[in-house]
Amino acid sequence: MERMIILCMLFFCSSTGLTAAPHKIVTYKQLLKTINVLQTTVKDTDVELLHTPENPVDGCIFMALTCFQHGALKLQPENSQVNSTFIQTLKTLKKFTFRNTGTCESSCESHEKKKPKVFLTSFANLVRKVIRADSCWVLFNILQTITAIFILHRF
Repeated sequence: MERMIILCMLFFCSSTGLTAAPHKIVTYKQLLKTINVLQTTVKDTDVELLHTPENPVDGCIFMALTCFQHGALKLQPENSQVNSTFIQTLKTLKKFTFRNTGTCESSCESHEKKKPKVFLTSFANLVRKVIRADSCWVLFNILQTITAIFILHRF
């Protein structure tokens, strides 16, 4: 009977942990899709170069995401045929909000300016990094819970 209760507790904890962060991960995956749409519709020649944060440290990820979001508003459509798609995609991008996870010493202007497609590639890479980090934390929390259950069961 004890084993059955422990098994049920393990199942409950692991299923709860797996559903805790998916909304956040899904949101970042939608952001990644939005960036991919922008990459196919953005003008890359004769345009303003954009400050492009690359490889931000953990405390600066929020600042980097915000820089990318504000920088993306300066992008221009490649031609008039993609203008409506481009505008709609930028509206979608504006809706995303990022949670501040720390303080950062650098500012957006401290980063090198790059062409729009390079800017968007760096933005996509950062979003992928955030997705991987959030996925790892979910698994870590599940393992902590399982470990705690086993420790409690022994005593």
